[in-house]
Amino acid sequence: MTQLPPGTLSVGADYDNVARRFRPIFACIAESAVACDQLRTLPREQIAELKQAGFGALRVPVSHGGAGVSIKQLFRLLIELGTADSNLPQALRGHFAFVEDVVNAPASPERDRWFKRFVEGDLFGNAWTEAGDVALGSIKTQVSRRDGRWVLNGEKYYSTGSIFADWIDVYAQRAEDGSDVIAAVATQQPGVTLSDDWDGFGQRTTGSGTTVFNNAEVEHTHIVDFSRRFKYQTAFYQLFHLATLAGIARAAELDAAAEVRARKRIYSHGNAPHVSQDVQIQQVVGEIAAWAYATEAIALRATEPAQRAYEAHFADDAEAEKRFNIEAEIESAKGQIVATELALRACTHLFDALGASAIGGGKALDRHWRNARAVSSHNPVIYKSKLVGDWSINQKEPVYLWQIGAGPANK
Repeated sequence: MTQLPPGTLSVGADYDNVARRFRPIFACIAESAVACDQLRTLPREQIAELKQAGFGALRVPVSHGGAGVSIKQLFRLLIELGTADSNLPQALRGHFAFVEDVVNAPASPERDRWFKRFVEGDLFGNAWTEAGDVALGSIKTQVSRRDGRWVLNGEKYYSTGSIFADWIDVYAQRAEDGSDVIAAVATQQPGVTLSDDWDGFGQRTTGSGTTVFNNAEVEHTHIVDFSRRFKYQTAFYQLFHLATLAGIARAAELDAAAEVRARKRIYSHGNAPHVSQDVQIQQVVGEIAAWAYATEAIALRATEPAQRAYEAHFADDAEAEKRFNIEAEIESAKGQIVATELALRACTHLFDALGASAIGGGKALDRHWRNARAVSSHNPVIYKSKLVGDWSINQKEPVYLWQIGAGPANK
């Protein structure tokens, strides 16, 4: 087993001490969440505050100036952030995935340069998915060599977080040989056009629109073979959905309790002179609280195999690393099967504790359900159930890279 100096791996920090830095920012974010949703205002200032406070360097090892938090601690913080505004964990999803890849990379001057950028506040967005008639398994976005430089050309949709970012993590192919690569592309250049054209009814302000690359320049050291990407990446991406759902459920609980405390009107056939003392209403809020608790517990439990896979990777234990990578996929899938139902139930049940005034647009209480439904729709739960069932029955190893595109019957 390789012995590394203390602080060179991100295995955990004093959680309360780390969280204390960000909780005032979370509180301000919560205050603006309703207005951002109603006006569809992108949270540029909110993300800038998180960036300045070092949120993007949470997984960077202490030896390189980061917080050195574990994966579980990262997602605890993301649940707190998601409780304030569920759009922000999703907007930062691409950033933390790229950071995780660098955290898993072997020591090198290039890795040190990325760590320095993260600590200084650089953020990543994401551009992997291509919409339209792109065939399943195909990628039209290509990186090629022209006039002695590398350039990127193509168009991506669901470019989550890219509109806020300094860099974009792009899934592409090398034009010369068709090999899959990841390209880190700087956003501040003429060859990158970012559009805020995401029109989903939920998660409206994640910056998940279209990105067009027109001879966008890429440094050759910023192009890496996709095959060396960290192995638990798909599970890691799915943990963001779990954390977001947990944050939404917790927000629904907080709003339900606050609305009940403030409500003055009662029904003639109710059970108490004030709605906060009505045992049936207490039951409703109690059930929402329990579902939020369970969703968070599931989300945090699902992070544990990924942390074990990360540590096994640096312990040079290939057998353990593979086992934990599989567990990371299976547990994140199991978690979403249950957490999706619990979060959606909590967001719907919220209205059973309140009167007709709760459906007023000014309160925007419907945003919790809309956001949970949007998050739950990105990667269909039915296929997660199939994946888990195939593993339970047949020990069929899960697929580590998901793709979407036009099927052969639609050609």
